[in-house]
Amino acid sequence: MCELFGISSARPVRLNALLREFYSHSGEHPDGWGLATFHDGIPSIEKEPVRATRSPYLAARLTEPVEAADAIAHIRKATVGAMDRVNCHPFVGRDNRGRVWTLAHNGTIFRGDALGPYFAVQEGRTDSERILLHLLSRADARQDALGRPLTAEERFAEFAVLCRDLSPGNKLNLLAYDGEQLFAHANAAGLLHIREADGAALLSTRPLAAAGDGWQPLPLCTPLAWRGGVRAFAAPAHRAEYVAAPDDFHLFFTEYAAL
Repeated sequence: MCELFGISSARPVRLNALLREFYSHSGEHPDGWGLATFHDGIPSIEKEPVRATRSPYLAARLTEPVEAADAIAHIRKATVGAMDRVNCHPFVGRDNRGRVWTLAHNGTIFRGDALGPYFAVQEGRTDSERILLHLLSRADARQDALGRPLTAEERFAEFAVLCRDLSPGNKLNLLAYDGEQLFAHANAAGLLHIREADGAALLSTRPLAAAGDGWQPLPLCTPLAWRGGVRAFAAPAHRAEYVAAPDDFHLFFTEYAAL
């Protein structure tokens, strides 16, 4: 499908070696690459619909220091959606209180009724972009009901409920950032790993040797959040682990064609 990388750290980290190793996997994920680095909560987004290891721009970019305390990176293997920049991750959106959210996804939404309303308004064609739009809609509705911006814990709660509700029947491995916290969720075994050491939480689909040892599988079906490299919140584990079924993609393309 795709691969994910993320970091939450107490201080800026030089990311070049980690990113070179991560993007070296793009031979298996050739349909685009993306990088979001965050400074004072605001994302700087770089992405292209080309294989990462064949991008002159990315090669030049990684010769210069890439430093950030918080970042999300992605390499894409397309399921639906052309090789176009609008279909490359990460996706970015702003809620109705001005907070910027960023999301990258490794997986497929096979049963996506909750995401249907966003098909007509999204820029691209990926189910991943619709996940972000759904998350923003949830945050907006909750903020309107409360008449104020959500707290950090309340924002995490919206992410956690979205993961719980979308996981049944779907492959939902996510990294997201709300301007303050890095969120993660995986419901497919072996597709997201974590290393928590040296004041930083590193997440990657595959363990990265450039970070050293100490990698562990991310707890399955358990939404988590980090702030400044420290685990801030953990939701109770749900039971909707994704296990591939033979008819998943048949159902997916049938539903997609009907939209």
